[in-house]
Amino acid sequence: MSNVSTSTVQKTFIDEDFLLKSESAKRLYHDYAKDMPIIDYHCHLPPDQIAADKQFDNLTQIWLYGDHYKWRAMRANGINERYCTGDASDWEKFQQWAATVPYTMRNPLYHWTHLELLRYFDIDILLNADSAQEIYEECSAKLKRPEFRVQALLKKMNVKVICTTDDPNDTLEYHKRIAASELGIDVLPTFRPDKAMLLIDEPEAFISYLSVLASLTGGQSIESYEALLGALEKRHDFFAAMGGKLSDHGLSHIYASLDREAAARAMAKSLRGELASESDRTAFKSVLLHDLAKMDHAKGWTQQFHLGALRNNNARALRELGPDTGWDSIGDYSQAENLSSFLNTLDSTNQLAKTILYNLNPADNEVLATMTGNYNDGTIAGKMQFGSGWWFLDQKDGMEKQMNTLSNMGLLSRFVGMLTDSRSFLSYPRHEYFRRILCNLIGNDIESGELPNDIPWLGKMVSDISYNNAKDYFGF
Repeated sequence: MSNVSTSTVQKTFIDEDFLLKSESAKRLYHDYAKDMPIIDYHCHLPPDQIAADKQFDNLTQIWLYGDHYKWRAMRANGINERYCTGDASDWEKFQQWAATVPYTMRNPLYHWTHLELLRYFDIDILLNADSAQEIYEECSAKLKRPEFRVQALLKKMNVKVICTTDDPNDTLEYHKRIAASELGIDVLPTFRPDKAMLLIDEPEAFISYLSVLASLTGGQSIESYEALLGALEKRHDFFAAMGGKLSDHGLSHIYASLDREAAARAMAKSLRGELASESDRTAFKSVLLHDLAKMDHAKGWTQQFHLGALRNNNARALRELGPDTGWDSIGDYSQAENLSSFLNTLDSTNQLAKTILYNLNPADNEVLATMTGNYNDGTIAGKMQFGSGWWFLDQKDGMEKQMNTLSNMGLLSRFVGMLTDSRSFLSYPRHEYFRRILCNLIGNDIESGELPNDIPWLGKMVSDISYNNAKDYFGF
């Protein structure tokens, strides 16, 4: 229990039955979901910090650094950029975040903030301007203890598997260190070859990228599409040797052209430092995406597609602060036709790997959920997955809509469940949040008479979605 004074602050609203609105929901969560381990099959945790068993100096460093969710909320609250990404002190940044928290009510940040304070630090009071200093001092003091180093925090949350997100040019040196350690948690790389595809739009950067790739794959210069594909396959093999079982692609939409001559033209022109035509560049991205998908199938991997982000909307902010600082939004791209063509081409030659589709636009829920049903082939339960609510949809309403859509269009019982998609070591209560929402959804159906009062079977379903399905599906 926290030592923070409650004389001027209010006790938290989170109790053991938080979000659980029926007796059935409570039974499902407490008896079947709460204690299940965690498989975090997609995240952006830095493996160097896991390998080093990093110890953070204060609460701001572990909680606010790099968190564009919080930065967006602070900016919306009128907080100057100096307190988000600027040169303010760590205490000043936390102070401004604490002052913003009461204004985040009904934003998922309000729930996440208090769950994280409670689960990691036993802080059971509300964070606001009045409680900020006491909470900051207590949490920062605790972070200096051995049990608050990174590896201990992961064990505290009962994490069994972490899949980081890694470029083909990553040496995976930190994954090697972790594998050789006694951590007891599998930290595995995920193959994310976006730069190899998308930098075709930036010839100078593309040439530099290929130079690094060549140095990692024998040193011979990459001067053709075939040479590029061969180099990427060597890195794909290396990731597999390091325990990798997944690939990931963050794209606005799927590319469906298979014009290999156009792809080769784009490659040749880029190698000369020239920008190829848009149609040739699109062909290059599409052909490479198909070839990479075939690699995934050959190894029995799972391929993930995060679709629909409209990135770097604010040109001034991108110029001054760089990418991934909180200026992205939902895009309204057309998804269905190209996605169908892409999946169908692979399926027609029996080279379609296990696939997870994530959408960022909620208008695409039914599109992606029905698309997955077109390519299940009976080889494995839930081969084609409609992925959990992602990014802007990673909240109560988004999760409920995703699970309701999946229930209506497919099999919720075969869902591989939640992931953090986070860069923060304090994000694992999101799994608890998801499990509570899942149990409440099913519990409400029991109470309303829409599902049988078969707690053992529905409890098994909850346990499977929380952990077992992912364990079996990915082969961990």
